[in-house]
This record gives sequence, C-alpha cells and structure tokens, in this order.
Amino acid sequence: MRSGVRHFFIFGVQEALSCIFPAIVFAALGLSHYVTILPRYDFMLIVCLLAQCALYFSGMESRDEVKVICVFHLLGLAMELFKVHIGSWSYPEAAYTKFAGVPLYSGFMYASVASYMCQAWRRFDLTMVNWPHHIPVRISGALVYLNFFTNHFFHDLRYVYGIFICYLFRRSWVVFHIERKAYRMPVTISFLLIGFFIWLAENIATLLGAWKYAYQHKGWAMVNYQKISSWAFLVIVSYIIVAELRMVKKPDTDVQSQ
Repeated sequence: MRSGVRHFFIFGVQEALSCIFPAIVFAALGLSHYVTILPRYDFMLIVCLLAQCALYFSGMESRDEVKVICVFHLLGLAMELFKVHIGSWSYPEAAYTKFAGVPLYSGFMYASVASYMCQAWRRFDLTMVNWPHHIPVRISGALVYLNFFTNHFFHDLRYVYGIFICYLFRRSWVVFHIERKAYRMPVTISFLLIGFFIWLAENIATLLGAWKYAYQHKGWAMVNYQKISSWAFLVIVSYIIVAELRMVKKPDTDVQSQ
C-alpha cells in the first residue's frame, strides 16, 4: 500500500517534470498579460526560444530529442498556416513575428507536446510492446495528419482512421517503470488520456488568449468537446513519429514490434 502511494507520488512528480516545456509556455502566456515592451506574440517567441536553448544546454533534452521537437514545430506551423487561412481559428493581436496571420511562436505549442513525450519516454523508461509493423503504422500516421487538412474539402475520416488504428494497436501496450517496477496500459488508452489532458490545457490557453476560435471572439467559452478527438489524433501522430524514429536510430530499441 505504501509503495503504491509512493509510486503514485513519484509518477506525478515525473509527469510534472516531463511537462516543463508546456509549463514554461503557459507561464509565459500568463506573464504576457503584463509585459508591454514587446507585442505579446513576439514576447512568446523569445521566451520559447530561450526555453528551448536552456533545456538543451542544461542537458534536460538531448540533441536527438531536440531534432524530434523541431520536426513537430514544422508540422505544427504548417497546420497553423492552413487552419488560420481557412478560418478555423485566429491570432488577432499584432506582432512583428507573424507570417500569413500566424505568429511563429505557435509552432512551439506543438513542439511542447513532443517535448513532453520525449521527456516522459526517458523518465519512465518506456517500452512499447507488440508495436505493429512499421509500414501500416507510418501510413496511418500520415493519413491522420493529412486529414487535418483534407477534412475541409472532403468527408472527415478521422473516425474511420480511428477504428483502423484501434484495430492496428489492439495488442499494443506501453510499459512504464517507477523504481524498477513495471506498469502497463493499452497504447490506445494512452492516446485518449494524453489527448484529454491537452484539451484541458487548450481551455487554459484560449482563456489566456493564446489563440481564439470563432465562437470565442465575443467572450471566452469552453473549447468544443470534439477537440478531444483532434488532440488524441495529434497524439497518435506524435507517438508514431517518436517511436518510429527510435526504431530507425536504434533497431534494438525499447520498441518491440509484433
């Protein structure tokens, strides 16, 4: 019983440490309400750049992890440029570092998700058991990402892909370790849990004015519950990229294929 309580406490501490990059982003969002020297989005970009450098040079993030984070930054910026152009959401404040209506700091919000995943993977010594064959995994990840764009022109196929992914990962488990004791959960459950907590964070971010959806311009409102599935699918893409890159980097890695 005591070890279970201790492990739960350790789990919470390690989760908090894994969230250091997202925590810095949220702290900067709150602080930006009071900073008037620079436009808000420019201030956020400077903070994010300094935070990324600090995490790398302090050794909290490795070179390989920073490379993964940069990939997510670029994928996130591409999505932001499209979504803002199509009118899904907007960044109404003025800034020097905006391109096509998108502040450059916005990519770091996606990068912070990658930072969390890389940190958690290392801190919990994660092992993926019965990871599916890489070809269908990579194809499904690409389709999920592309659906964020194509759903504006064709049918939204996220739930079709979701059913396929649930089948693909039906035998897959994520094993994490606390004080050398192994715990496990189905990979699909972890997709949903991380997506749900990101949705909670998104509510805080929109409340702080990080961005606004069309229905939030007259006053803040809770982010649509459908966004939980959107974040869960983004987590799926994140999982796939991180796991597959680890397999490429180290074939005999902590990702055990079927």
